[in-house]
Amino acid sequence: MADTDTVRRRKPEPKKAPTNEPGQDTTASATEDSEVEEIIRPGFPPHSESRNGGKKKKAPKRRIEDEDESNPWLLDILRVISFLFLASCGLSYLISNGETFFWGMSHPPNYFQLEWWKSQLRGPIYLTPAELAAFDGTDESKPIYLAINNTIYDVSANRRTYGPGGSYHVFAGVDASRAYVTGCFAEDRTPDMRGVEEMFLPLDDPAVDNKYWTPEELKQLKRKEMEEALKKVNDALKHWVNFFGKSKKYRFVGYVKRDKDWLKKEPVPKLCEAAGRGRTPRSPPEEGKKEH
Repeated sequence: MADTDTVRRRKPEPKKAPTNEPGQDTTASATEDSEVEEIIRPGFPPHSESRNGGKKKKAPKRRIEDEDESNPWLLDILRVISFLFLASCGLSYLISNGETFFWGMSHPPNYFQLEWWKSQLRGPIYLTPAELAAFDGTDESKPIYLAINNTIYDVSANRRTYGPGGSYHVFAGVDASRAYVTGCFAEDRTPDMRGVEEMFLPLDDPAVDNKYWTPEELKQLKRKEMEEALKKVNDALKHWVNFFGKSKKYRFVGYVKRDKDWLKKEPVPKLCEAAGRGRTPRSPPEEGKKEH
């Protein structure tokens, strides 16, 4: 018995719940414990506590919310940067007509160029032919200008072509409207379009003409041929006027300043040889036409 009693005494006695001292309010103590628990883990059940050292594990959702609350400015900055990047790519694609997402346009719009904005604020300039000649590209500090139909354009974006040694340098620093139609670049560096319509007119051949048309019929026929020839000249010049006027590469600068009666002071140019080679005699009328 003695041994049994000894063993029993060696067994650890169960811990007793703490007793309240006389006069201590047990309700207040329980309330304080409850408030401490609620402050530590608001909205989470008590059994979520970890058994490892009494530490409490946070739910994944709670951890993400805590991270968001700890670095809210960093996430906002990343969202803004991502939005601006995507918006920039989309805007570049639209403006470049599908050429690039990253603003690497070969021919950026005029409103992306400083000189274009300067010209908009300054307005069109007016140059005499002599003043225009100074912008032929020989002076690299100056832009390259050309004129067509009295309208000046800046073609500096293609200095290799319009500058010295370029294939179209003959058009730089001058209004060579006539050459755009005739194709005679060296001879027709002038805006004088008189007589260009001849390149579209048939050659007279009295032996054939008198055989198939009366004088009155031939007169009416020539009038019609002249109208068609003038239209062809106008269409040919208009093509190049629109080419420069609608170009995204070349920008409008101003106008050539001339005297109103300048044409009267100049002799009518002769049709260049290359343009005259395309002329042929008037074709006979359709078969069945009576000879006169």
